[in-house]
Amino acid sequence: MSEIDDAKIAAIVEAVVRRLGAEGVTVGETAAPPAGAAASARTPRAPGETLPLSVAVDSPASPLYVTGDSDRSVAPVYIRGRRGIIDDLDQAVGAARAAYEELHWKLTLETRDRIIASMREAARRVLKDIAQMAVEETGLGRVEDKIKKNLLVIEKTPGTEILRPIAYTGDDGLMLTERAPYGVIGAITPCTNPTETILCNGIGMVAGGNAVVFNVHPAAKRTCRFFVEALNDAIVAAGGPENLLTMVGEPSIESAQALMRHPGIRLLVVTGGGGVVKAAMQSGKRAICAGPGNPPCVVDETADLDRAADGIILGGSIDNTIICTAEKET
Repeated sequence: MSEIDDAKIAAIVEAVVRRLGAEGVTVGETAAPPAGAAASARTPRAPGETLPLSVAVDSPASPLYVTGDSDRSVAPVYIRGRRGIIDDLDQAVGAARAAYEELHWKLTLETRDRIIASMREAARRVLKDIAQMAVEETGLGRVEDKIKKNLLVIEKTPGTEILRPIAYTGDDGLMLTERAPYGVIGAITPCTNPTETILCNGIGMVAGGNAVVFNVHPAAKRTCRFFVEALNDAIVAAGGPENLLTMVGEPSIESAQALMRHPGIRLLVVTGGGGVVKAAMQSGKRAICAGPGNPPCVVDETADLDRAADGIILGGSIDNTIICTAEKET
């Protein structure tokens, strides 16, 4: 084989660029998927295959350009209709239902454990990115505190270990109690804890054998798109089904209301303000809700005053006190 010098390489590159230009392709841009491409049309990937979470971009003009401590030459990519991001609610619920059927009927509990471990690791890899993105997109909180909150969810959210069967024995025989999944859960998440809520909900719901359709707060939709895609990649890499977590691509109040009424949703899990919690409680579906709060902190005569003061200051100031569990009164 003849040696290829720098001049020949440059000539080859120039020829390729000219040909791409003639075909209407701009070098440096990411090609969009065909319109209406279904999530299920993706090429299956083998368990354990490494999946990219980001691609190179040429300019910070990208809508999801990552700043802060991240590598500024890369940004997460949102591909409409793929990796769990689906604009049509019926299609999102249908995709989640198919994923649930596979998880519940075809995959083992051991696989479910691998999926959850992979989700935790994926979240850890993009920890700084999602914290930075959430602050920049919503204008709420502090990056360093969002890193702490996400890390807490990664490390402390329980998985399948709390769902073990319980056996009762006695003179009259043996009874075995096992917890069964709901199926497809509808989850509504806030802008104050966008990625934290997605991960906490996602781990717990997948551990229980469920699939999820997220309607996130519109003020955090770009951050949540990226994170849901990253988690879906992690799920597939661990041998799980595609679209186990789905998200309405353009969330709104109307899409949240439609999610609450959708016949394919068996359970609602809502984190947000008083209005959305009230709507969920009146939806006619079983609902688990966490609404607004201004928790007081009581310091009595038995308290270690120095420790109490440190805890109150930390709790009342973390993430600019936007979270409902932070101390607001003493």
